[in-house]
Amino acid sequence: MKPIFFTLNNDLHIMAIPDTDAHFNGRPVISYTYSLFIDQAKGNPRQALSKESTLHLDKIKDPDYLGFIAFETPANVFSYTGGGHSLDMKEVEEVIEHLSLIRDNPALWKSMDNL
Repeated sequence: MKPIFFTLNNDLHIMAIPDTDAHFNGRPVISYTYSLFIDQAKGNPRQALSKESTLHLDKIKDPDYLGFIAFETPANVFSYTGGGHSLDMKEVEEVIEHLSLIRDNPALWKSMDNL
């Protein structure tokens, strides 16, 4: 899946990469786990190419790695595991809000395909 770009209220630019690409009846299904990175290229999807196959079991040495967020079942339970840089609680909550908005609104997925 393509990376998701957004900016937090503190002007931190985030690139979230869904960790799985699943399909249901030919339609994409949004992942449950997202790798988070500082968006150094300000929305350029090419920067994600070297980061897409990041495994959470490995020690990730990328200086822009912020960790990952997992959406558990039911969808109201989340877990965050920090990376080289860690987000504070307010930032994590804001990331969850952004990702939830996208997850809950399939119409937004089409606009991401235009990147």
